[in-house]
Amino acid sequence: MKRVLTALLLIPAVVFVNFRAPRLLVWILLAAVSLLALREFFTLAERLGFHPYRIAGYGAGALLVLSRGLPEGALIVLFSLLLLALALQRAKPLESAFGAAASTLLGVVYVCGPFFLARELHSLGPHWLFFVLLINWLGDSAAFYVGRSFGRHKLARRVSPQKTWEGTIASLCISAPAGAAYLFYFQPGPPSLPVSLLLAATINAAAQLGDLSESALKRGAQIKDSGQLLPGHGGMLDRIDGMLFSVPACYFLVAWIIST
Repeated sequence: MKRVLTALLLIPAVVFVNFRAPRLLVWILLAAVSLLALREFFTLAERLGFHPYRIAGYGAGALLVLSRGLPEGALIVLFSLLLLALALQRAKPLESAFGAAASTLLGVVYVCGPFFLARELHSLGPHWLFFVLLINWLGDSAAFYVGRSFGRHKLARRVSPQKTWEGTIASLCISAPAGAAYLFYFQPGPPSLPVSLLLAATINAAAQLGDLSESALKRGAQIKDSGQLLPGHGGMLDRIDGMLFSVPACYFLVAWIIST
């Protein structure tokens, strides 16, 4: 019940922001969500024995999401490296510096990088970003409820014992046609229906890979959820783990479709 109530509160708010909020507010909210997820990633890294530079990571992540274009994004990467170089000089002991720097950079790239691309995807058109969100929402729901009710064959027992092949197939079969239909009816000048279906299926596969990847990190840290921010869903990182893979997949595929 908590899972459903949280979704009923969040989904209308996300839809409103995506389609009605000023672009700057969308950027700020994307940055805020990415930093909440990055905070959970850093906590997870600490449970694994690393000590990321939180302040440097938060600053670099926020600047990355809020930078105005890919050239500026490259400058943010350089700025991030400078922050890390300064932080490394303060590492105690120096033997911990490598793990601290690596976990900080991984967090910024893994969590904040996709939100930078989400902002770029929204700039191409709000329907493109909602297309990814829709596939993630429908895919997650289908996998959860079908897997719980009918799941018999484990998908990745070592990484995520609760995930099943039945849930995975349901996720693909429900979200891919729905995503393709959404593009066909709502996106101006959409790709052909077969291309839309292939695009939606690819994004669903990327989302499920993102889910498994975060599950592997949590399994290694011996925790069930990345946090308790969202009742019934766990932490922010738990909620957006699929987007961390599906947003980049969608952005690069859509950019390629537009350019051809």
